[in-house]
Amino acid sequence: MTTQYDYDLIVLGGGSGGLAAAFRAAQHGQRVAMLEPGELGGTCVNVGCVPKKAMWLAADLSGRIGLAAAMGFDVPVRPSLDWKELVVHRQAYIANIHSSYLKRLNENKVVRVPRRGRLVDAHTVECSDGVRISAAHILIATGAYPQRPEIPGAELGLVSDDFFNLCGAPERVAIVGGGYIAVELAGLLQALGSRVTLLVRGERLLERFDAELTAQLAENLRHQGVQIHFGYRLRELQRDGDAVVALGHDGPADGHFDAVFFATGRRGNSADLGLEALGVVIGDKGEVEVDAWQTTAVPSVHAVGDIAGKVGLTPVAIAAARKLMDRLFGGQPQARMDYENVASVVFSHPALGAVGLSEEEACARYGDVRVYRSNFRPMLQALADGTQRSLFKLVCVGEEERVVGVHLLGESADEILQGFALAVKMGVTKAQFDDTVAIHPTSAEEVVLMR
Repeated sequence: MTTQYDYDLIVLGGGSGGLAAAFRAAQHGQRVAMLEPGELGGTCVNVGCVPKKAMWLAADLSGRIGLAAAMGFDVPVRPSLDWKELVVHRQAYIANIHSSYLKRLNENKVVRVPRRGRLVDAHTVECSDGVRISAAHILIATGAYPQRPEIPGAELGLVSDDFFNLCGAPERVAIVGGGYIAVELAGLLQALGSRVTLLVRGERLLERFDAELTAQLAENLRHQGVQIHFGYRLRELQRDGDAVVALGHDGPADGHFDAVFFATGRRGNSADLGLEALGVVIGDKGEVEVDAWQTTAVPSVHAVGDIAGKVGLTPVAIAAARKLMDRLFGGQPQARMDYENVASVVFSHPALGAVGLSEEEACARYGDVRVYRSNFRPMLQALADGTQRSLFKLVCVGEEERVVGVHLLGESADEILQGFALAVKMGVTKAQFDDTVAIHPTSAEEVVLMR
């Protein structure tokens, strides 16, 4: 790499994608600087997947304690929670991650600059303190932020980031939205003591997931006490004493709430980075438009993660960043992220996971589709006379019945899916599932027993 620049790589953003890029580039022997004015780890570590999973685990424990009571254990059906104690454990875990990242940056000789950066040309970044640094390549990994809708009283609503500032469960909560953040917050808060209402503009939950599974998920949430109103168009929020009033265009689901959360989408952190002036294209949602190789219209400027507007998942950001660094610095000119068959999980209650195509997508792409399904109560639910149901589904195409979609809603779906994601990636067929001996008694066995 030429030495006319201060560094070989400048990374804007210290989230999962930015960190992965910095570490991989450094391992390829490159000089790396990272600009991050906030905590390392980005959305995932600080206000996303990590603290969310901590709260999900607490909510899961609450539900299991209730099942234990139904089975004869001397425990309360609705256990009390010291929310602040839970937060102490959660934040201690996150602090350990921060320390680990700092240690790795030092070990890899990555220069961390605690400043915001702005591009002044295709190779130069100006830090917020006025210092300019240059590099052969610049990576944009600045993530995204939760949006508020443009309605009267929007400032009275909270967003997902605000959930992690709570010191207890609000008694009455409305969540506006039907995507994965809305569904996850609904399950968490309901299990931890809130009375939750979901206000969904569309006619179903989780538009990107299989409709049959999301219908079963909605039914499970209703059994847990969550009220769901589909076709709800929020008009405005108003203050009424300590309460927030949600007013819709149609009225029937209006109500008073102690907290209203917006889960209405996210927007890329691309503002004031100097990108447009260089010719970098910015999309409708603030995303930096990149090609299949994670490169913008400016050859020296690249983007990964939520800001790149492809698949907004932490492991995808990490994988895309590593592939990009291998291509730029590792002598692997064909290295690039494969966005086909990426597994994902919604940490709802119960969890919903999917890899590959939904039934609707497979029908649109192939026409010749065969579907197998298993709808059942997992053993613990049955023993405790619970109402939660699991629904597993395989979507197959062609004469050989190649499995192009695995969809799991139910207990341990998040843990079960990983191995089947590998199988789908390898082109597994239904006959190979049938030839696999089941592990009994488990929920996972249902995946290989469908007929």
